[in-house]
Amino acid sequence: MTIAPAVTATHPLDPMSTAEVAQVRRVLDAAGLLGDTVRFTFLAPEEPDKAEVLAFTPGSGVDRRFRVILLDLATGSSRDVVVSATRSAVDICAEIDPAVSGQPPIIDTEFELIEDILNAHEEWCAALGRRGIDPATVRAVPLSAGAYDHPEEAGRRVVRALGFQQLHEKDHPWAHPVDGLVAYVDLTARSVTKVIDHREFAVPRDPGNFDDPAQTGPYRTSLKPIEITQPEGPSFTVDGYRVRWENWDLRLGFNEREGLTLHQISFHDRPVMYRASVAEMVVPYADPSPVRFWQNYFDCGEYMFARYTNSLELGCDCLGEIRYFDATVADDLGAPRVIRNAICMHEEDFGVLWKHSDMFAGSHETRRQRRLVISFFTTIGNYDYGFYWYLYLDGTIELEAKATGITFTSAYPPEGHAYATEVAPGLGAPYHQHLFCARLDMSVDGQCNAVDEVEALRVPVGPDNPYGNAFRESRTRLSTTSTAARVADNGRARVWQIVNPRSTNRFGHPVAYALHPEGQPTLLADESSSIHARATFATKHLWVTPYDAAQRYPAGDLVNQHPGGAGLPEWTAADSTVDGTDIVVWHTFGLTHFPRPEDWPVMPVDYAGFKLKPVGFFDRNPTLDVPPTTGKHCHG
Repeated sequence: MTIAPAVTATHPLDPMSTAEVAQVRRVLDAAGLLGDTVRFTFLAPEEPDKAEVLAFTPGSGVDRRFRVILLDLATGSSRDVVVSATRSAVDICAEIDPAVSGQPPIIDTEFELIEDILNAHEEWCAALGRRGIDPATVRAVPLSAGAYDHPEEAGRRVVRALGFQQLHEKDHPWAHPVDGLVAYVDLTARSVTKVIDHREFAVPRDPGNFDDPAQTGPYRTSLKPIEITQPEGPSFTVDGYRVRWENWDLRLGFNEREGLTLHQISFHDRPVMYRASVAEMVVPYADPSPVRFWQNYFDCGEYMFARYTNSLELGCDCLGEIRYFDATVADDLGAPRVIRNAICMHEEDFGVLWKHSDMFAGSHETRRQRRLVISFFTTIGNYDYGFYWYLYLDGTIELEAKATGITFTSAYPPEGHAYATEVAPGLGAPYHQHLFCARLDMSVDGQCNAVDEVEALRVPVGPDNPYGNAFRESRTRLSTTSTAARVADNGRARVWQIVNPRSTNRFGHPVAYALHPEGQPTLLADESSSIHARATFATKHLWVTPYDAAQRYPAGDLVNQHPGGAGLPEWTAADSTVDGTDIVVWHTFGLTHFPRPEDWPVMPVDYAGFKLKPVGFFDRNPTLDVPPTTGKHCHG
């Protein structure tokens, strides 16, 4: 059977198109890999090796390959497949052993089964009946099961389900947790394997309907309009997925696991970073109760969270002169689905860039900072996450993660709760963390890079410091993967400089970009815990590994029900050199959330992130050529 090739991309890193999704499905079908019960749990471009991309010239042929993970709902068996849409060929087809590799991600088809499975189970319905609750009013929330020493779950594809009561069609059920009750569900057998009815709590009754005027009261009328205009249009240019803006040059990508990706980032035609993404995130909860101890979600690896990317709206999500990019993902049946306005790009004024009024020269100069904003937002269950990449005029790169939405809720008992905040009468919000891992494939002036840990060092009083006022810079080369597993220390102003030993500035020092961490807590779970083994990446702020195209995700390829040890702990065990080679920097950052009453019923945005700032990458301030702002308010 001959299958006509799909329309091909013009660059190896172009995001997936609808034609390519359809082509991949045709190739798989022709190979006999599909069927009535087979579903797509993952489909994304299989990016070519870095050397191939760097050697690419416009007009050259592009072999578009895609990785697909297929799940047979009837048997629970799964396959890891690589398909060339260009050559209409299956290049790799490997059976997945869940006992070794973990399970494929959880998909919408499986979520949709849960309420029917639970409502057909006598013990679940009886537990609700004892609470005086009609099962038809309960929204079941199926959640990833993690990996625990439960023999009955060995090799089985399972989730754990909690219940929330929905009192009417527009009611937000997160306000009404049916706590003390959990069901373990076998997704393949479509059966409940265990119900734990630990304690009967009163279901909280206060509504959490933040979109109901009866709850919010009348909207305030004091806010005056803010208009952001660029009469001459934006300063950026777009060619396909290539973006140029104020000395910056980069490419945009998108896939359902990481969402927005940035590629081949350069400044003044000098490479800074080959690829940047948020490669994983984990949300570990602190409640050790029998029905909640297992709550630890890998939103990227277990749920492919960018499938749920929002279509952004002008005036709501983005302001100003906006350039939107659509994104294509595949649904469970392998059909293409276009997410309209998935990526938003615009410019923002960011206050003063530099300023000085000099008493001797009589000069009074001010320049305005500006940044390019590239962002997307995704909703995964109760939480909403925005990821904003900022490029600044002075060569700084920043990532800001925004967490909002609804905190996951529990009952709050009369005697109090050591691991939750009461946010409404009888309603608790358990303590938890949001820990993200950025994968930063660095290329500071080329592929030969290393990492120096740089921090402030007090100098004791002595012959060289007789008055005790001295402090100096301490610099340590992190030469191997074991020495490069590090934690932040804000008390020492610790940063990590990614240097190029072969490229020096006019002072003879290696050019560098410094990673400035926020230094918030890493994973707080005990070292003996299951989540510690599964999310080891989150126990350090910094990891450094030699570049390997296959090493994409810090907790491993298949995270769902994986027992742990995959990803960064496995890759760094050999203690490879990372001094003067092609390296990838992995940075863990995030929030430790002790919810406040002010976070209910919808949470104001909380922020986490990091910055990459040039250090000796330029010989002087690179923004001296930024012109003065024109207008009567600045220059009279």
